Amino acid sequence: MTRIVIEPVTRVEGHGKVSILLDEGNRVQQARLHVVEFRGFERFVQGRPYWEMPVAVQRLCGICPVSHHLAAVKAMDRIVGGEKLTPTAEKMRRLMHYGQMFQSHALHFFHLASPDLLFGFGSDARKRNVLGVAAAHPELGRQGILMRKYGQEVIKATAGKKIHGTGAIPGGINKNLSIAERDALLVDIAQMVRWGESAVALARDYTLGNLELAVDFGSFESNHLSIVRADGAMDLYDGGLRAIDKDGNRLFDHLDNQRYRDVIAEEVKSWSYMKFPFLIALGPAAGWYRVGPLARINTCNFIDTPKAEAARKEFVKASGGKPNNLTLAYHWARMIETLHSIEKIELLLHDKDLQGTDLVVKGDRREEAVGIIEAPRGTLIHHYKVDRNDRVTMCNLIVSTTNNNESMNRAVASVARKYLSGVEITEGLLNHVEVAIRAYDPCLSCATHALGQMPLQIELFDAAGRLLDRKCKGMAQ
Repeated sequence: MTRIVIEPVTRVEGHGKVSILLDEGNRVQQARLHVVEFRGFERFVQGRPYWEMPVAVQRLCGICPVSHHLAAVKAMDRIVGGEKLTPTAEKMRRLMHYGQMFQSHALHFFHLASPDLLFGFGSDARKRNVLGVAAAHPELGRQGILMRKYGQEVIKATAGKKIHGTGAIPGGINKNLSIAERDALLVDIAQMVRWGESAVALARDYTLGNLELAVDFGSFESNHLSIVRADGAMDLYDGGLRAIDKDGNRLFDHLDNQRYRDVIAEEVKSWSYMKFPFLIALGPAAGWYRVGPLARINTCNFIDTPKAEAARKEFVKASGGKPNNLTLAYHWARMIETLHSIEKIELLLHDKDLQGTDLVVKGDRREEAVGIIEAPRGTLIHHYKVDRNDRVTMCNLIVSTTNNNESMNRAVASVARKYLSGVEITEGLLNHVEVAIRAYDPCLSCATHALGQMPLQIELFDAAGRLLDRKCKGMAQ
């Protein structure tokens, strides 16, 4: 066997690698995505007071901290009996969340994914980057930068700062939106809506113009999972869990988030720090599923903003009304959500509840709670237990990228077999494998939570570089 390693996987958040095994005929026998960084948030938050969680756990990531901030605080709302938020608190959180969706989707599409779409998967690597996009398509580069900037300004106005904010607290929020903050955000809102529409058109035209490629590019039938509103609408902030199969049949619907363990289990494998969730009723072999923009468009009945709903209908029409299982269609779905987010932001900015002063509620204390939200990359689950002394005793995080783990590995294997078997391996061909991974917009930093099965080695060195101690788990010492 010949082993080829892509390390690191580029233009994604976090550190990962792909290993590919070729037989004597240079045909791919195995291809895997490995998450190789380890972060022990589920362990080291134990013993900390529960009110620290919304601020502490968002340190998992600098790209999607708002998602962890809100998922954690939604769990803590239940701990303090304050899940029935005031209108001001809920709308401020929603505004924060839509700002996060808008900036994160813009970052991924324009900065990370567009070089592949604009220049080709096998194009010159020196051009295939955000600087190449800015040089060849200056207006598009400017659009991506300013869209992300706008989303970050929304986050700053609601969370206190652009990264690792503190706006959401158990039972509510710690600030409202001032008139000055509102008016500053309204200045550019019309332009952002127009750019949201043009981004949808760009992603749509690429997908429809490359259907022959997309159908056979890491695509496969799968289950899909997301939260939906009580009436079936897409809701990125709150709702019940819905899962569908490849044909759109509902596997369960409007499941209470507190009962996620009734339907989802996790397994571990020796070659990755990332866990492999699956639907219990279907088992590990058939129960894997996809989350994120593609899954959310597939699972919801409608979108409650007009421009995004029109775009969703066009998306659904392209797959004949059935779930869209094209991996490259993630980009199109992601831009529909971007448009939806800016429509929601515009509506909320005109809502007087954002200037309200009733910010926090509380009720009967609990010792266990789950918080679920739709992060940019997909369904995010935070589960905590808290003792009578207010200390966290258990934390389990199933992040969006973890939910997509099996499907990303299948996409990697499919693309590797199609493009790398029996040919001379080039950088451009290897990038095809990375393109399949980028379609999911993975956040590998967030996803590194293991149960200890993968070998772990920790070495301690002094200032002179001398090895002082080595501790190993799961490997020969």
